[in-house]
Amino acid sequence: MTKANLAVLGATGVVGRHILEILKELEVPYNSIKFLSSKKSAGTKLEFDGKEYTVEEAVPESFDGVNVVLASAGGSTSKLFAPEIVKRGGVIIDNSSAFRMDKDVPLVIAGVNDGDLKSHKGIIANPNCSTSQLMLALEPLNKAFKIKRLIVSTYQSVSGAGLKAINELKESTKASLNDEKFEPSAFKKDIAFNCIPQIDIFCDNGYTNEEMKVVRETKKILHLDENLPITCTAVRVPVFVSHSEAVDVEFELPVTKESVTEVLKNAYGVEVVDDTDNYVYPVPTEAAGKDPVYVGRIRKCLAFENGISFFCVADNLRIGAALNTVRLAKLVIEQGLY
Repeated sequence: MTKANLAVLGATGVVGRHILEILKELEVPYNSIKFLSSKKSAGTKLEFDGKEYTVEEAVPESFDGVNVVLASAGGSTSKLFAPEIVKRGGVIIDNSSAFRMDKDVPLVIAGVNDGDLKSHKGIIANPNCSTSQLMLALEPLNKAFKIKRLIVSTYQSVSGAGLKAINELKESTKASLNDEKFEPSAFKKDIAFNCIPQIDIFCDNGYTNEEMKVVRETKKILHLDENLPITCTAVRVPVFVSHSEAVDVEFELPVTKESVTEVLKNAYGVEVVDDTDNYVYPVPTEAAGKDPVYVGRIRKCLAFENGISFFCVADNLRIGAALNTVRLAKLVIEQGLY
């Protein structure tokens, strides 16, 4: 099997550390590997594949001789280094939002639109975490029944906002239980025992940037008509890991609960967890640390003639970020696309 020279950019972050774990789990073939970060985190010691590595500060020269870069260091960092990586003949698989809607950059979810990888020009974008899990459920359904209209409500864990947000949930919960005053900084409102109907900034149309990511990325990944109606409401909830989504979708073709369930049971990366008589359905705590997108509460949608409603849950740090990044890297290596 072909082996590549790898670099992990943003190696000390929450997603970066998950990338390390999954690189080993998926046995991604490599000749050499280096771990890069900001100046602040440089010097950190990391263990990978039985060896200890020292994290280096990322500079343009860091990418000399590197074939594939797995990046999860934020949009500004990706914009800074992506041209340098491409100039040096490497491929960057970027987990930020910097290039997702660039028409020359493929936005890819492994197992959904792998074919788009072949059009890359050195940059491959990893979708938003909430979009990623949604697409694994919707792509096979779209292929079977053709989506006509889509309504999504997301209930997103704090880990999607990084380590600071994780710590804030811990501290604000303690403060609330002790009747102590707490001043939030990671969020606009206190997250303890609360739901915040804002993720990212508000756009001119009243939607948040997070909600518009779901709308735009869904159309790009599934190659849907730009006029197809999609709406999303994104809510931050006091859960540490795993995003949940309530989905209502109308199709062009007739559907039943049974026909949709059959498609999902045979879908890549999806596990149907749906036995309401025995209280079996997806919940965040049971999805954390696992790879599948869990789908349940499948039922005929009362609002649409050819509609289905379902609930899906996935570990946002894995399928929504690190797992897809590593899966894409492995595909690029196996297919010699670098």
